[in-house]
Parts: sequence; C-alpha cells; structure tokens
Amino acid sequence: MGIYLNPNNENFARTLKRPIYVDKTQMIAVINEFMETDNTYLCVSRPRRFGKTIAGNMLSAYFSKGADSRTLFAPYKIAWDPSFESNLNKLNVIQIDMNSEYRNEKNTDELLNHLTDFVLKEMREAFPDVEITDSMSIAQAILQVYANKGERFVIILDEYDVLVRENVSQKLFTQYLDFLNGLFKSNTLRPAIALAYLTGILPVVRDRIQSKLNNFEEYTILDAGKLAEYIGFTADEVKALCAKYNVDYEECKRWYDGYSQRGFEIYNPESVVKSIEKEAFESYWSKTSTYAVISDRIKENFAGTKEDVIRMISGENVDVDPYTYMNTMTEFRTKDDVFTYLIHLGYLAYDRMEKNCRIPNKEVLEEWQRAVSIVDEYAVTNKIIKGSKELLAETLRGNEEAVVAALDMSHIHVTSNRSYNNEDALQSSIYLSYIYALNKYTIVKEMTTGKGFADVVFIPFVPNIPAMIIELKRNGTTESALAQIKEKKYFASLENYTGEILLIGVNYDENAKTHECKIEKWEK
Repeated sequence: MGIYLNPNNENFARTLKRPIYVDKTQMIAVINEFMETDNTYLCVSRPRRFGKTIAGNMLSAYFSKGADSRTLFAPYKIAWDPSFESNLNKLNVIQIDMNSEYRNEKNTDELLNHLTDFVLKEMREAFPDVEITDSMSIAQAILQVYANKGERFVIILDEYDVLVRENVSQKLFTQYLDFLNGLFKSNTLRPAIALAYLTGILPVVRDRIQSKLNNFEEYTILDAGKLAEYIGFTADEVKALCAKYNVDYEECKRWYDGYSQRGFEIYNPESVVKSIEKEAFESYWSKTSTYAVISDRIKENFAGTKEDVIRMISGENVDVDPYTYMNTMTEFRTKDDVFTYLIHLGYLAYDRMEKNCRIPNKEVLEEWQRAVSIVDEYAVTNKIIKGSKELLAETLRGNEEAVVAALDMSHIHVTSNRSYNNEDALQSSIYLSYIYALNKYTIVKEMTTGKGFADVVFIPFVPNIPAMIIELKRNGTTESALAQIKEKKYFASLENYTGEILLIGVNYDENAKTHECKIEKWEK
C-alpha cells in the first residue's frame, strides 16, 4: 500500500461518510464490461465539481490491491452485480492527481522527474525481487513487473489536462508529452495496462498531444456514451434527494438542471448537495470559479458571437459546431471555438441531436449576466437586464407605457442582424425584458394552452403575485391579442394556479417598428 501505487480506499470511504451520497457504484460494472473488450483506455472530461475525482477514487478503491473493499461496497449497487468479484482488489493501481502534483511542486520544471522518482520508489518496495532502477521510466518499470511476475496495472490520472490548461514552461510541457507517450503509446506495454482512466475538464487536445492520446476512447460533455449517468446527478436521483430532504424539486430543477446526456437530464452535483445542506438555492458551483472566464472569451467578439450571446441570454438555443475546437485554452478562431470551450467548462449545455447550445439553468445564467456587465460591447444588454426588475414591477401595476418602452429597446437589440420582424425575435425581446421575472416565475415560450399556443406564459412559484399571459400580434391590435387569449382559453392551462392572471396583449407594427400594449386583469 502506497501513496501512488496501490493506495488504500480511504478517499472513497470518506466520500461515503458524507451526509449526502448518491450511489454511482454501478459505473464499476460498465468499466468491467469495457475491460472485457479492447476499450481499456478511457478519457472522461467534465466541468469542475461534477464528480470526476470521486469516480476515480471509487475505481481505485475497487481495483487496488492495497485495499480490502468488499465491506465498503457491500451496501451499494455494485455488490449485487455479477461482475463485482471479477476485479475486486485484484489489480495494481497507480493513482496520480496531476493537479495536486503541479500545485505542490516548488520547482515545476522538475515535476515529472520528482513524480517518477516517487512512483519508482514505491514500485521497488512493492516488488523487491524485480529489478527497477532509478534510470527507468514508470512505463519501463510497469513492463518489468509484468514481464517478471505477470502483474497488470490500472492507471488513474486525475486532472490530466492541468498542464495543458496552465501556462507551463516549454520544458515541462515537452516532458509531459514524453511522460504520456511512455505510458500510453507503447504496444509492448499495452498488455500490462488493464485500464487507463484519465479525467480532465477538456477533452484530448487535438493539436499538441493528439498523437499521445489518440488511442483513448473519449466520454465528454458533448457525448458521454455509456458513462452518461455516472458523472453528475440524474433527474431521478435529484428527485429522490429532494423528496428525502423535503426540498422543492421544481425549484432545484430551475437552478441546477440543463445538461442532457443520452436521454438523461444531468444536474450539477456540487450545487444540488450544497443547496440541500444550506437549505437555500444559490449559485454554489460558480463560487469555485469566476465569470471572467466567460467575459474574457466573449470580449474577442468573433463574427456572430455578440448576437448569439444575446439570443442565449434571451432564452434561445444557438447552433454550434463543436468539432472545430482544438481543445486548448489559447487557440480560439471562431465563435464555435468559444462556445465549445464554454460547453466543456459547463457554462453552456450542448444538445447532441440538435447540434446547438444554450445557457442551462438559472445558476449559470447569473454568471452570464455578471459577465456581460463588464464587457463594453454588451452595455445595452446589461441595461435591459438591470431594468427588468423595475419593468416587472411596473407591469404588475398595469403600466402599459413601461412595457412599450422596454419592448422598443429590447426588440431592436435582440434582433441585431436577424430580421427585425422575426417572430422568435419578438418572443426573445419579451424574455430578455422580463429576465428578472425568472426569480419569481417559470417562463415558458409557446406553451400549449387551451385551444392553441400562448406566446409567453409566466407561472408564479412564489405567493401573492399574479400569473401573466402575453399574446403577440403583428400588424393587428392589442384588443385582438386579448380576445385571442380569451377565445382560446389560454388561462385554462394554469389548472394548478388559483388567483389573478394578467392578460397582456402586445401588437407590433412592422412599418413603424413600434409596439402597443394593453393589460387586463382576469380572475381564475
């Protein structure tokens, strides 16, 4: 049992002692299934705080010869799986947290040399009858052990991309390429590696270290494949937690949902757990980073970036090609590169089927609002966002002129290079103008209601405020908009809501490019 070689199971045991733990042990069965095929080199990338390190510690506790984890896993799902016994504490594990190694190394140019020395020392202690010299690499030592004793290894490399994400010296980066090449590119070594499991925020870098890791199967935020449900919380898991701890699931969903993976809705686990522990819905995940990550990227203002950012803040999805991005922290050439980078960091969610992206939830939307507030090009956007609180108050007072003034400003701002008369732009201008209402309402565009579609419906989730239904007309009248709401019985869809409803008719004159508004109260 060592620090790097065959660690014990204490890290995972501490995780299991937390007040809130979601059983993800069935992931082990999927990994065991992979190991029976040729899919034994895995790279799993996710945003910060999505459970990557916990999963790595779990795999280490399961495979490591330095632990006896049968009792540890006994209460959990994997203990009932037919594959449980197959690799339980039967393999040599080398587990390395590259982030910790980098942060704790005083002379970073010697990081890989020092790390190699530590691992070789533990290997000599574990295999005293195998000749392991100081001049060997870790790869050579593994091969020596395999050749002499037939022992196989699991390599778990957490935060593998830290030396890609940080501005390290060329010397260290070159050393790192050699380190990766030695571990993962040798066909001679491959029989000795039962499993290589890498985690990071970014997928495999596609220009500088592609040749070192192109034999890895990638499970990313773009497509997590069979590992989709094991990194992050699923909707069913969050529902169970909310029921257990008496937490409002719908509010939790508004704050932390939004990452779709292979039919699963994936929640940010850090934020879900914190919200339950602290009994408050807030931006927890974002406190571990900074919105400057967003603002620094959108300042580059590649063609179409500003327009699409405004559309996403206004609640829309925008198309993205995630396969031009080279997975680096420096080489951004188009808005697609910027958006893909922000997808991997968790600031955008990707729809693999529709090939578009969006801001996933309220927690992340708040970060986008902070980001645009410090970028000069988004001054008007920021003004609209800041004015949305007062606009909601004025709307609830029945101030039709305030609604007209707000829509006149936001409509032309949202449209930018799109057709000013586009119906989506009309809806988005309303969403942006009322963005503060997300603090009190669920806002639904084109909600199926009664006999047709309401353009925008505001369903309150706080007491003592009215619901709102907005119907848009082009080149018509506000009276006809209100009549359509009543005729199609849009309000009937709010079956679980009792109380006052504001019917808001908005007409847009295409020629004059002006809006009109009429507000009526309706008691349901």
